[in-house]
Amino acid sequence: MRHVVFYDARCPFCYYLKKTLRRLDWRKKIKWVSIQEVEKSEGYPYLKGRNISEEIHLLTNQGQVAAGFDAVRLLLLQLPPVSIFGLLSYLPPVNLIGPPFYRWFSSHRYEWFGQYESPRYD
Repeated sequence: MRHVVFYDARCPFCYYLKKTLRRLDWRKKIKWVSIQEVEKSEGYPYLKGRNISEEIHLLTNQGQVAAGFDAVRLLLLQLPPVSIFGLLSYLPPVNLIGPPFYRWFSSHRYEWFGQYESPRYD
């Protein structure tokens, strides 16, 4: 079973980050699902009550849900070319600075990168 990453297909930054990271998924361990698909479907009960439009979410292949900075760390660990960054993100300074930086960046992404009128899936 693969990990599932829930991303915003209307966010240009998120879309291009997904395209880039998908190329680094040599072992095909990640499935990408847009939050727009989730909002139209009842097939993701483990995301109910979570603000999926504010931060990235990852469902591990063991059924655990991680969000925000924790999801990014787990995602990086799955991708061989960048897994070292996932490991480094557990170091104390990064561990303390990472979550607030992630929330700040995520809250400004639309004003910096804009927003697509309709989701992009390819």
